[in-house]
Amino acid sequence: MNTTISNSTLTASIKHAGAELFSIKDKQNNEYIWEGNPDFWGKHSPVLFPIVGTLKNNTYTINGTEYQLPRHGFARDMEFELIEKTENKAVFSLKSSEETLKKYPFEFELQLIYTLSENSLDLEYKVFNNGTAKMPFSIGAHPAIALPDNFEDYAFKFEKEEELKYYLLENDLISSKTKILETANGIIPLNYELFKNDALIFKTLNSKSITILKNAVPYVKAAYNDFPSLGIWTKENAPFICIEPWLGYSDTDENSGDLYEKEGILTLEANNDFAAKFSITIL
Repeated sequence: MNTTISNSTLTASIKHAGAELFSIKDKQNNEYIWEGNPDFWGKHSPVLFPIVGTLKNNTYTINGTEYQLPRHGFARDMEFELIEKTENKAVFSLKSSEETLKKYPFEFELQLIYTLSENSLDLEYKVFNNGTAKMPFSIGAHPAIALPDNFEDYAFKFEKEEELKYYLLENDLISSKTKILETANGIIPLNYELFKNDALIFKTLNSKSITILKNAVPYVKAAYNDFPSLGIWTKENAPFICIEPWLGYSDTDENSGDLYEKEGILTLEANNDFAAKFSITIL
């Protein structure tokens, strides 16, 4: 099942499966979200919860008990309930269940709130701890922006001039190896060679937005003021780029396995809630 919201400028469509955004179109019917061709990558914009990235051995512990979670958690593979709908807004909810408690022993509700405003789509994540224990979690976005025509016609530019240090992955875990992303007058031309070692992972950035350019003209902007970390990723020869605001990231080899001790993890007190929002603006 799908839900569509619209305003005078844009239309956005969301699957109830994973509460996953799969389309943003303007009034000229131009599509800005990757179509999800499984020959490259069969997703569009999955939510990453209750972890971001990969756990060492896909395993973690809580109070000495061992659990397993797949890469990026389970929310993206579950059916959400539509709990509110207006012309330009849709709210989806996923609540803990017997199934989730086997993998993640916390009572939670995750809400995804999509709101269209002029030429922007806001995506807000709300996490509620409905249990009695402190709840460790991460949350992240993974929208794939469609890049029609020649991939190398595109470039991206960070909001601020800064040293763009990113971490390299080894066996899906974050290594201690880093590189500096070189810019030309603050602009990074896109090419597949950038992603030969998987995603570019920035643990911290001063920039809170990134603009994709097409032939030097602004195309799409992603703003992520509530997210300290960022991933940028594509597959070889795929006509999309993922701009991924994160609160958390993959384990390192040094991780203890205790989820409360995981680098980048958030902790939510009992009966409290958390919210973070980012936006995609069509330029």
